[in-house]
Amino acid sequence: MAMSNLFGGVSRTLLRLFGSHNERIVKKLWPRVHEVNAQEEATKQLSDEQLQGKTAEFRDRLAGGETLDQLLPEAFAAVRESSRRNLKTAAGVAMRHFDVQILGGTVLHQGNIAEMLTGEGKTLVATLPSYLNALPERGVHVVTVNDYLAKRDSDWMRPVFTALGMTTGAIHSEMESVERRENYACDITYGTNNEFGFDYLRDNMKLDVREQVQCKRHFAIVDEVDSILVDEARTPLIISGPAADSSDKYYVANRVAKRLNRGQDFDVKEKERSIMLTEAGIEKAEKLVGVPSFYVGKHMEWPHLIEQALRAHNTFKRDDHYVVRDDEIVIVDEFTGRLMEGRTWSEGLHQAVEAKEGLKIRRENQTLATITLQNYFKLYDKLSGMTGTAMTEAVEFDRIYKLEVVSIPPNRPVQREDASDVVYRTSREKYHSIVEEIAETNAAGRPILVGTTSIEKSELLSAMLRRRGVKHEVLNAKQHEREAEIITNAGQPGHVTISTNMAGRGTDIVLGSGVKEKGGLHVVGTERHEARRIDNQLRGRCARQGDPGSSRFFLCLEDDLMRRFASDRVGEILKRLGMKEGEEISHPWVTKSIARAQKKVENYHFEIRRNLLEYDGVLNEQRELVYNQRQRVLEEDDLSDIILALMSEVAVSQVGYFLSLPVVPAEEEREEEGEAPLVNPFDGLKDWLHRSYGLTPTDEELGLDRDVPPTDQIDSVTERVLELYRTAYTVKRESVGAEVMHRVERFILLMKFDEKWRDHLHALDQLRHGIGLRSVGQVDPKIAYKQEGYSMFSQMIESLRGDVTQYALRVEVRPEDESEMKSGLDEAEYHHEEIAAVAGGQSPVETEQSTNRGQSSGPRKPIVNKQPKVGRNDPCTCGSGKKYKKCCGVGA
Repeated sequence: MAMSNLFGGVSRTLLRLFGSHNERIVKKLWPRVHEVNAQEEATKQLSDEQLQGKTAEFRDRLAGGETLDQLLPEAFAAVRESSRRNLKTAAGVAMRHFDVQILGGTVLHQGNIAEMLTGEGKTLVATLPSYLNALPERGVHVVTVNDYLAKRDSDWMRPVFTALGMTTGAIHSEMESVERRENYACDITYGTNNEFGFDYLRDNMKLDVREQVQCKRHFAIVDEVDSILVDEARTPLIISGPAADSSDKYYVANRVAKRLNRGQDFDVKEKERSIMLTEAGIEKAEKLVGVPSFYVGKHMEWPHLIEQALRAHNTFKRDDHYVVRDDEIVIVDEFTGRLMEGRTWSEGLHQAVEAKEGLKIRRENQTLATITLQNYFKLYDKLSGMTGTAMTEAVEFDRIYKLEVVSIPPNRPVQREDASDVVYRTSREKYHSIVEEIAETNAAGRPILVGTTSIEKSELLSAMLRRRGVKHEVLNAKQHEREAEIITNAGQPGHVTISTNMAGRGTDIVLGSGVKEKGGLHVVGTERHEARRIDNQLRGRCARQGDPGSSRFFLCLEDDLMRRFASDRVGEILKRLGMKEGEEISHPWVTKSIARAQKKVENYHFEIRRNLLEYDGVLNEQRELVYNQRQRVLEEDDLSDIILALMSEVAVSQVGYFLSLPVVPAEEEREEEGEAPLVNPFDGLKDWLHRSYGLTPTDEELGLDRDVPPTDQIDSVTERVLELYRTAYTVKRESVGAEVMHRVERFILLMKFDEKWRDHLHALDQLRHGIGLRSVGQVDPKIAYKQEGYSMFSQMIESLRGDVTQYALRVEVRPEDESEMKSGLDEAEYHHEEIAAVAGGQSPVETEQSTNRGQSSGPRKPIVNKQPKVGRNDPCTCGSGKKYKKCCGVGA
């Protein structure tokens, strides 16, 4: 203990002498603020026309070799002056950036996270780095948490940018492609993380470069960065289309789940929200379904379906995790309490919940494109963020995004009084005490904001307040449209607002007249959240800009967090302290114990996000390669080099395969029962050329010498094969015409890229679903996933090469279709209808897509496949070296 006190004393002494790491960073940045202030008087003297002309001047200086860092003081001063002239507060006061806002803007420009308290004006702060980083004319994206804030912030800040000669746009979910493209073309574009991410995925499904909307990812400022890059990062963005219908099985699984007994037939892990069937449960379920075994053939899907049904019944609650609206399941965001329109759970969980609620089951979806938020935002050249609470996640921001968190001091000292947590044994006692606190505070004329963790609990508290005669507003996912209006009035005298978690985040609560004298806004937390950050956000809603305010959290042993992570420890403490029924207790031991529980949960969720990122890392490398090549196909005017490069790879692979086969004398060539004939390497090569490309070269044309070992001829024959292909390709190109051939080649390449990539995503989904079982055999699932994922990708590329090079020679363009081909690749001509639908500007998140969007009423005939049918025992045309029946012909 003495040694501990000694080290603690030394640490405190060093901190006083040198300051914390954050204080040292802030100290280094203050000179930049002084440089901006030094420009203020000169900037004030500029006329409106001269101020607007500064943008052209800055861009000329950039072109002349100056850097953004060198321009920062003058650029920030120009933005501050534009704001002073064009923006006013509700009280009519000019909005001039405070020094600490200049400080925050500098942190954002440097590509870091600015932690600024609620009410410090983060929306205004973002104008500084947005303007500066828009000078290179590569676009700036300001990312918000919902459509309302994107539109509000863009409209609110537009006068600042317009006065400086810059354009401002906003992206929202209902916007069509043409309008999206116009808004992305602006200097500064506001939008949500989902819209930016989905536009990236949709752009990489478009069939014409002119239809792409986003194009550049230069600099992004992420507002509420902790919510977007941490809370929402556990769920990847997925664009999907409908898969095969299997809805009846979900109803059967639901009936089975209701007849299984918890603790006997299955176990529930509440922390992970996972289900594990016991041996007894498996046997019982097999009898209920009516199959002999779940682990043979087509019955192997049943354990998964039943486990999902059990999850739906035992770990997902109505009006907590989801609501039923218009006979549909709508997911509730567990962090904000908002309805997640269009979002569905994956892996059949959504269908299981629909079966549980007795609703019509929507068809399952097949992934067409996907990316994690982590990997999407890593695509930007520079990334920054701002929020009121980021320090608790500083390690994650550094490890995953390489972003440093810098805490910006408030413009005025914080006046909030945070009372110690009050703990009760039961929820009944807790809620009774909360109602008493609300009633007493309300009687004093102070506004109250009450934070709950679910819709169910907010409505329970609302009912209790109604019985007590306390007027109030309920802000949760069911009142999403009125969110901003409700939260704006939450600071008026005597107003009581019940808010689900952080619903209304992003909208300031401004105190009404007389409220400051009465003590300001009082915040009541009805339980602790799993993350300390969310609790801090709730507390931060009061005492903005030096206003008075107070907060208190009410807890009980029946709260989710306490029950799952801290009930035993806290219960023991309460016993030791002699707590009795109906008594409340406020003690530092309890607070520390709860903080430890929250830290455990934070670490658990961090591991989930890191695990997701590790798995997606395999896919991310492959996605970048495919998307980069696909973009090249869209942009290049001549695709012949790509076609011939693919053929070069095919030739190397196939010639090497065939000429490495053992030489079989003619008299020994035979076909055994159920097996392919033993093939002479030379004849096998010639047969492959005929079947795949319609080429019938002689031995002389191939340069074959049957008296020389085949392996000695691989290099020379490879060159001959490539030359034969090149000649045939040139003839085809000349006969069709270079312009038409280019359109045909682009069509083929895009069709095959999308088809193969879609199938690859499906295969990876299946691999990921079952890879965890490898741990039983002492194999690391992540390593196995990486190895097999790379192997599958190699096979996909090999198959792509074979298909594209074959189609390029065998395609026939008929004269009556030539006019259609001249119009380019219309989505109506694309026979993957589900891809065409989602690429057209819709905004799905794991949602079923319409398959008739963009289809033409006439026949689609530009491409005719003349490839001869492959025999079941022939070598597979994909180049794998396997027989067709054991490769691409499986199930054919």
